[in-house]
This record gives sequence, C-alpha cells and structure tokens, in this order.
Amino acid sequence: MKQQKPESNRRDFIKTASAATAVAGIAPFAIGRSKGQRALETVNLGVVGTGGRGAGACNDSLTINDNVRLIAMGNLRPEKAAEKRDILKQAHGDKVQVEDHNIFGGLEAYEAIIDHPDVDCVLLTTSPGFRPWHVERAVNAGKHVFAEKPVCLDPAGWHACKRASDKAKEQGTAIVTGTQYRRQTNYVEAVDHINNGMIGDPLAATARYCSTGIWYRPREENMTDAEYQLRNWMHFIWLSGDQICEQAVHNIDLMNWIFGNPEVCYTTGGRFTRPDDSEMWDQMSVDYLYPGNRLVSFKCRQVPGTKSDADNVIYGSKGIAYIRAINGGTRIVDRTGKELYVADGNIGAAYRQEHKDLVDSIVSGDPIVELMPTADSSLTAAMGRMSAYSGQPVTWDFATKESKLDTFKHGITADQSIESPGAAIPGKWPLT
Repeated sequence: MKQQKPESNRRDFIKTASAATAVAGIAPFAIGRSKGQRALETVNLGVVGTGGRGAGACNDSLTINDNVRLIAMGNLRPEKAAEKRDILKQAHGDKVQVEDHNIFGGLEAYEAIIDHPDVDCVLLTTSPGFRPWHVERAVNAGKHVFAEKPVCLDPAGWHACKRASDKAKEQGTAIVTGTQYRRQTNYVEAVDHINNGMIGDPLAATARYCSTGIWYRPREENMTDAEYQLRNWMHFIWLSGDQICEQAVHNIDLMNWIFGNPEVCYTTGGRFTRPDDSEMWDQMSVDYLYPGNRLVSFKCRQVPGTKSDADNVIYGSKGIAYIRAINGGTRIVDRTGKELYVADGNIGAAYRQEHKDLVDSIVSGDPIVELMPTADSSLTAAMGRMSAYSGQPVTWDFATKESKLDTFKHGITADQSIESPGAAIPGKWPLT
C-alpha cells in the first residue's frame, strides 16, 4: 500500500470516519474504545527512552508488525539512542528510518518525539516516574501511545492517567500498556476458567515477586544530583516507586484482574542490604482486602542469596489455580488434586502481541484505550508502598479521593541539586 508522504503532517490524516471491526485478542481489559478514527496505512513510531525496555519494545513492534516504521528516538544520552538505532537497523532493515537529526537527547527529548509531526505512535519507556506525565502530554498532542508499566507511582499520577484516558477515548487515539501477562495465553485462559467457575468462588490468593538483588550504579565523578539519580533511577522513589511499583506490579495486576480493585491494604517490611544512599526497601508484605472479604497475601523482596518466587496461587471454593511467572505456565486442580487445566507459558509471544494489538487497532480505525486497568494496578502497588512507609492502612477511597501525594520532581533540570530524604521510616513518613 502507498505510504503517506513523510514531509506531511500525519496528524492531518487522522480524521473522522466510520469505525472498523473490533480487534481480536484484547478481551482481558475493561476497554473503552474510541470510534471513528480513519485508518493509517503505515504507523510511524517514535520512542522515548532507549534502554533495555525501550529497545525491546521497538524490537517487538518491528518484529510482529509489517506496517510500522521507527522514525525518531529520544534518550537522556543521544549517543546511546544512536547505538540502539544501529542495532535495530541491522535486525529490521528499512523498517528503521531514524535519521541522525531525528535522534534527540536530554530531559526535553520526550517533547521532540511527541511533537514530531510525522510520529503517529509514541513508545514511552523511560524510568516510571515520568510515565503519567509523558502519557498525558502525548495524548494531549493527539498521539497514539504505548506506555510501559507501571503507568503511575502515586495518586497524582493516577489522576493524570485518568485525564489522559478520558481524552484518548474522546479524540480517538489508542493507549496500550506493557502488562504483557494480560496477553499471555495461559494467563488469559486461566482467568477465563476462574471467571467461569472452574475453581468455584475465588476466595483468596497468594502472590509473590521475590528475587535476588537488583542493579546499582555508583555515582561518577562530577555528576550532579539529578544526573546521578536519573542514571541510578531504580533506587530513588520519585523515579521507580520502589520494587513494589516498578517490578512487582505484574502480580498485583493479575490479582486486580481476578478480584477487582482492593478496598484497603496494610503493609509491613524493611531494609537490610540496600546501598546506603538507596531509598528502596528490601522487602514488603502486604495484605490486600478485596470486595467480598477476599484476602490477597502479597510479598515482594530483592535480597541477594535468597530463593526467587514470582508466582501466584488463587484459592477457590472448589479448586486451586497455580499461575506461574515468565514461561512457568498454568495448572488448575480441584480440591482432590485432579488436574482440570494445564498450559505452557510463552512470555515472548505476549510481549509482541501487545504491540500487534496496538497497531492493529490504529490501522483498523478502532483504537484500544486500556490505560485505566493498568493505572488502577499501578495505584494498588503504590498503596502498598504508602502503607509500608507510613505504617498505616491505606484505603482505595483515600488514595483516589483524598490523597495529594505527588512524588515526581516536576520541572527538573539536569544540573539540579536534589536532596534525597533517605529511606522512609514508618511512623515518621507522613501519609498525605
């Protein structure tokens, strides 16, 4: 098919027309679709954040979609974006058409990608603290969006996501998020079986994201506070939200998928092995109470030398579902241990499928808008951290209706001095 001319403003080609047939394979989300957007023949991609996840997202989309081109890349360090451009070009040939002048660097790189007149869809894969604000900015610019998880780290970010979701539905632009388990076949089928009564009433669950240590990047000579924290972002809460938000949100998302949003949570935990200047805790143990007095016991941990466990077990009145992480697969049994369902996992296929569903929805003119289920799960994770740090129970109503917590450092510059508050101490950290 003939491509639109690259010098044209591609936003001009997105006009109101009749809606196309719904894209298959997206049932796991409570999706609100926007109708009436005319299909694009070729979807031009721009990526913000070209680290491992950003390069991976580009590779997934370029691998599974025939009708996409990568045309712009932004990263704090533009030379790193250029390196990833060359690697992707080797793998995907003419699908990668990123000229040197379309590689952008610095904290303002996201603006250059979002405002680029030829970019149709923005892949947002920076450190998570930026995510809700980048998503809202991209939606306000009329772009389609892929947003890596988590999509918010606090109540303020959740409200930004809600504004962005509402606007995307209204204007007819797509948002797909990086919760790949919602597109992994053994997860989708397991949740369908649970919803259809295979284990009876789901009564309780355990969920774990326990692993060994995480990376740490020492401060280099002459680095400013901002440069150091941005480089070592996992260890600063305004950028990562702690392990429970950045990593363990996958398990929490599955629990919300099955049980809905929690009513209240209460968390304990602590830290023993983190570097001195890290704000992260080592571990958290959260009790989430869901509607119907259904309890989820959730634990996350990053401690060197410990046994890893990232699996989920859902206990029902008639059976038990074991839904394992990565490629571990699913096994559902009745109360006597008889197998009712067994399936392998394929996380690589799920990573690619989220990008196919996104592009297919854009091309069909029936864009997916799935931001809020992921925003709800991201906020559920943030509630667990808020409870841990404060030592207080945190309710869903407080988080969504009362809390003013905004951890992001708006307007930050690379030369900025930032005083770290250190690790939170329960009883001293205020619940706001």
